[in-house]
Amino acid sequence: MKLYRNLSEAVVQNLHDIFEGNRYADKVIEKVLKQNPKWGARDRRFIAETTYDIVRWYRLFRELSGAQERDYWSLLATWCIWNTIELPPWKEFEGIQPREVEENYERVKSVRKIRESIPDWLDTLGEAELPAWWDKELHALNEQAKVVLRVNTLKISREGLQKLLLEEEGIETERLPEFPDALLLEERQNIFTRQAFKDGLFEVQDAASQRIAAYLDVKPGMRVIDACAGAGGKTLHLAALMQNKGRIIAMDTEGWKLDELKKRARRAGASDLIEARLIDSSKVIKRLEASADRLLLDVPCSGLGVLRRNPDAKWKLSLEFIEKVQVLQQEIFQQYSVMVKPGGMMVYATCSILPSENEKQVEKFLATHGDKFEMLSQDRCWPSEGYDGFFMAKIRRRQ
Repeated sequence: MKLYRNLSEAVVQNLHDIFEGNRYADKVIEKVLKQNPKWGARDRRFIAETTYDIVRWYRLFRELSGAQERDYWSLLATWCIWNTIELPPWKEFEGIQPREVEENYERVKSVRKIRESIPDWLDTLGEAELPAWWDKELHALNEQAKVVLRVNTLKISREGLQKLLLEEEGIETERLPEFPDALLLEERQNIFTRQAFKDGLFEVQDAASQRIAAYLDVKPGMRVIDACAGAGGKTLHLAALMQNKGRIIAMDTEGWKLDELKKRARRAGASDLIEARLIDSSKVIKRLEASADRLLLDVPCSGLGVLRRNPDAKWKLSLEFIEKVQVLQQEIFQQYSVMVKPGGMMVYATCSILPSENEKQVEKFLATHGDKFEMLSQDRCWPSEGYDGFFMAKIRRRQ
């Protein structure tokens, strides 16, 4: 593989914007690719994947190269050595020796927080909460995320979409037997430019994430509330599972997210079923008291279950943020649960793997609401199983 100067400069600029501009990696990459529309697919893939890779291994690569803060060229050089790519004779790479990188790895490979490239505080937290699981799950979170599609069954069957993508777009996919609406891309690519996406035939949604809506056990004709809907990925899945029959109230505290949800709902052919409501006061919740057959609480969380998809998050997170979000999770649990009607059910879900955001939150809620609610079941998706990390608990309101 040959390293090109202009593409390398783009990667270095991305790293600068992520670590010094405190911007999200996906937005940084999206911007640079839009600014350079003449780049081919291979060049675009190099920029995106190299940026993510260096962000993922930031601490390790700094340790291996001896790079100072803001020395992103040394990190790129280390990435090249890591991937057995010959370094060009550029001045930015002067003094970087492959042998030193290899020797440094032998020195630090036994130190988990360096080998797996995470902050000290996160390693301490993970070890404390998941002593039997942390090594395995942390390693899995450093793998590259798979690209999974969720078929929009309001418009097409899984078999129909798989055939259409292959015959009209030349895209090969694999069915995942344990996920009835999922197709796994055989090769990573920008799927959003394809006509099938523009026609609303699918959404990009991790296989584990697809389990959440199904776990809510919705039926056509039900009244369902998605109380932390965001941009609506799970809302749209609920609409498909309900066969576009009934009512879904999609709620969020951020209006711009609901605007995006409306656009996606129109594309998916589900806009008649879905009503977006902004939570701008406690009255919004009060008006919906005891009205929902099903309630989804996909609450804000640390996002530790999706680090391989968002590797920059581990450098932006803090213990203080996680402690604050845990307070918010319980507040949402306590305040929003009133919307479930007697005999109805709710699902509490996160994309975290920490018990303090998951089982402990459910226990705390039931400790004060056990007279009105009862646990039915709970489940987990571990990153080591191949997809994102999720937790879900199904809780019924007593009659």
